Amino acid sequence: MRTSAAVLATAGALTAAQLGLAGSASAASGPTVKASPRVVNGCPIDIVYPKRFSYDRYGNVTNGGLYFGIKSKTTKSIKKVTFTVTNTKNVRFRTATPTGGKITHRTTKTVSVYDKSFAGKAKLGFKVKTRLLNTRSFGVKFTLRGSGWNCSVNQGTWGPR
Repeated sequence: MRTSAAVLATAGALTAAQLGLAGSASAASGPTVKASPRVVNGCPIDIVYPKRFSYDRYGNVTNGGLYFGIKSKTTKSIKKVTFTVTNTKNVRFRTATPTGGKITHRTTKTVSVYDKSFAGKAKLGFKVKTRLLNTRSFGVKFTLRGSGWNCSVNQGTWGPR
């Protein structure tokens, strides 16, 4: 009887400690998400993606949405560049605002931006209003097309690891 009471008391103290730590961690972080990219290297282009963002209780990303784009690491001119972001898991897109080009395709699952001449140290991208269907598990993939370089079309994915 004494052994079982001691075990229960220890388990109760441990559970209370775990709950206290979990409560303080969740209260400190709030609904801010950190996401990491999985990007293919060896291309003269850097992909720009959000490192941190917040969302409301409905899963809508605050501050106007998410910004995705590309930035040139070279002064060489690249022709007919299309940068596409596609939903792979639990992401829905709404309106998109382009930066340095024009939106050529926008659905709830895909957004593309195009520029006919992407010359040295330029930026191309878009800010898109976004809703996360599941805030713990989501992802998008990047595709990049153009002429004047030897890059793969598939440029990796982005989402929580």
